[in-house]
Amino acid sequence: MRVGLAATDITPPLGLPMAGYYHARGAEGVLDPLFSKAMVLELDGRRAAFVVVDLISVTRAVTDRARAAIHQATGIPDDHVMISATHAHTGPELAGRSRRSDDLGAQQPGAVEYTERLPGLIAASVRLAFQRLEPARLSVAKGRCEDLAFNRRYFMRDGRTAWNPGKLNPDIVLPAGPADPEVGVLCVESAEGGRRGRPLATYVNFAMHPDTTGGSQFSADWPGALSRVLAGCHGSNHLTLLANGACGNVNHVDPSWAWPQKGPGEAHRIGVLLGAAVFQTCKHLAPVTPGPLRARSEIVEVEAPPLAPGEAEEARNTVAALKDDRGGNFMKLVRAYRALAIADRQGRPHQLEVQAVALGPELAWIGLPGELFVELGLAIKKNSPFTHTFVVELANDNVGYLPDRRSYAEGAYEPESSRCAPGSGEKLANAAIQLLKQLHRENGGSAPPPQ
Repeated sequence: MRVGLAATDITPPLGLPMAGYYHARGAEGVLDPLFSKAMVLELDGRRAAFVVVDLISVTRAVTDRARAAIHQATGIPDDHVMISATHAHTGPELAGRSRRSDDLGAQQPGAVEYTERLPGLIAASVRLAFQRLEPARLSVAKGRCEDLAFNRRYFMRDGRTAWNPGKLNPDIVLPAGPADPEVGVLCVESAEGGRRGRPLATYVNFAMHPDTTGGSQFSADWPGALSRVLAGCHGSNHLTLLANGACGNVNHVDPSWAWPQKGPGEAHRIGVLLGAAVFQTCKHLAPVTPGPLRARSEIVEVEAPPLAPGEAEEARNTVAALKDDRGGNFMKLVRAYRALAIADRQGRPHQLEVQAVALGPELAWIGLPGELFVELGLAIKKNSPFTHTFVVELANDNVGYLPDRRSYAEGAYEPESSRCAPGSGEKLANAAIQLLKQLHRENGGSAPPPQ
């Protein structure tokens, strides 16, 4: 096994529009830099690259151009390159991401120029990692980080399902769904020495929305804080890659706790607590079972939901009247931009890539192109034949929220902003499970026990 690691600074110039909300923000400073972090694996002549970028998402156009440049520089096939975003809400808007992004400044010359440069910056991180390939040892474990991530949808006393209903709200009955406390850890060590080499990198898979820091300065949010915590132990050159799990309906807000949970201090608190869970998990690291390095991807077609007669025209009027509104019309804007996104497709279904990468019979990654509800991520893990399955959302593209079917009937923010028809999330999850089973058979794994 050989592994190469690298990070490229992708922090944009100041003044660019920032992503993450329904009102415009321009970046006034840099709280901490944004990176494209790359890990290249090589075994028996096969290579795969995992890239994590400190952005709210990537577009399919950015992925396609980055993959083409990576293939030209390294020979790594497109379906062996997974490019995922941490979903930090304190990064730049990208041109071509959505109509809402364009309305918030993504078509400004600076944003367009940055988006044009981004595939080259991503490819540069992989090219540098490829050049640094060296013998390495991999070990893997899964642990837990309890009481940090919370489902942000709640059943209320009046029968509604509410989204982020507020601290100490007496009308909350119970959460509308689970969270996923599992922490997946892949440790990369140099092959020198005896039983332990130098710790080179930690790949962490954890499911929790990064909308913590806020403000108008560029920041990697709590994934950046986690990187600093692990570097404090392993050294400043240690690389931490945070692949966000299925967290479309999961965030850090505990409504039973009065403590404010916004700002850089909260991001640091999360970095410390999750970092402690990673260190605890490292006690249980076991060598990755030797086996082939393989990848597969499949394009899955999912339908857009229908629009009512006149809904698109009404949405255009709503956006024109309210697009700079920061008050009580948030959900009106949410529904309006959803309708316009659906209308822009003119009935065309979404073509979405589901990607799977496996190393041996026990370790696999699954990449999905949207904000997957945690229920779907848990179902993928439960039905995966691999002992360790890293579910990575916002991989290679972003189609928006992918709720489970039940949640569409309950309403509230995520389903009411979704651009995919009910059942789309299950369709992608089923495709992911089938890809994992195919790779498991090819990698010599035995049949999984009955579920």
